[in-house]
Amino acid sequence: MSSRKQLGLGLGAAALVVGAGIGVSGIASAATTPTPTPSASASADANNDGHERGHKGGRHGQGGGVEASALAAKLGVDEAQVTDALKAFRNAHRPATRPAEGEKPDRAAMDAALAKSLAESLGIDEAKVTAALEELRAEAQSERAAALKSRLDQAVADGKLTQAEADAVTKAVKNGVIGGR
Repeated sequence: MSSRKQLGLGLGAAALVVGAGIGVSGIASAATTPTPTPSASASADANNDGHERGHKGGRHGQGGGVEASALAAKLGVDEAQVTDALKAFRNAHRPATRPAEGEKPDRAAMDAALAKSLAESLGIDEAKVTAALEELRAEAQSERAAALKSRLDQAVADGKLTQAEADAVTKAVKNGVIGGR
């Protein structure tokens, strides 16, 4: 078997193991995790129909994956003001129709529009808002990378993956081949 096929099979197996581990841990935590009480930042991420989103921020980058409480702390403003400003932005930028299959919104344009809208709503310099949003996204990305590394290290320690497979998964996620954003 060629080394390319072996690498491909190894990556596929590693992705399956990681996916299965995440699924099993999700089921386990769902069975033991109490339902949290909604907070002001959770209500900022709610749809108009009252259903909370499964992730921070809005669908397709609207809201920019921003948590109101963290952004308020970075900007030194009241969380309720940030919550209202985020909600107003999401309502103003909600698409009339779903994007076509494979079509993605222009992330840079949405980020710029979000920063401008928040700056105007909060009476803060747009550059300060942009910097705060970038810091929060970088922190979130670092947290996700650390969590993945921890899970992969544990899988290697448990003998579920080899170090080479864990490294391949890390590289695939880093390069956008598999995984989230």
